[in-house]
Amino acid sequence: MEWDWWKRLWSYTKANVTLDPDTAHPILVVSEDGKSVRRVDALQDLPDTLERFDTSHCVLGSEGFTSGRHYWEVEVGNGKYWGVGLARESVRRKGRISPSPEEGIWAMGIHERKQKWIGYRSFYSPGQCLSSREAIQRIGVSLDYEEGLVAFLDADRKSLLFCFPLMPFHGERILPYFWVRGSPLRLCS
Repeated sequence: MEWDWWKRLWSYTKANVTLDPDTAHPILVVSEDGKSVRRVDALQDLPDTLERFDTSHCVLGSEGFTSGRHYWEVEVGNGKYWGVGLARESVRRKGRISPSPEEGIWAMGIHERKQKWIGYRSFYSPGQCLSSREAIQRIGVSLDYEEGLVAFLDADRKSLLFCFPLMPFHGERILPYFWVRGSPLRLCS
């Protein structure tokens, strides 16, 4: 089954994802090239626009998708408290957000880190959990818009981590989604 997923990705377009600083929570700093995001210790003095997240430490990708098959990778390193995935363009950006398909977010991230294992989970009700002794360094995110398929892969070990149940997107633009609490995230070229 793992090989089938990697074979399937050969038909996907490698997306050139960049981050949209206008959507970033004021505690997040997006690099000039739009390829990485990190959390800082103090809020930046930024305008509180409708596009900007005001409570959740999130940022969205600049480019969105309304059709096709797309794939990209994110370096998550050895850190903790991060999430990556996809969100509807209409996702709520003001107030507390609970990342889930019901909120228009399909994501996965680190659940908890203990001395000998790391817990990853999908942000889905009920959340699927995966434990590992080795940290995942790069997450592959794949979207098949027409099929409504969102899947996450361990890009280094070439293994499937999570696959959400099929979801219709109803023609709405879908954007890359990032949640940053502890670890900086970097988009792979």
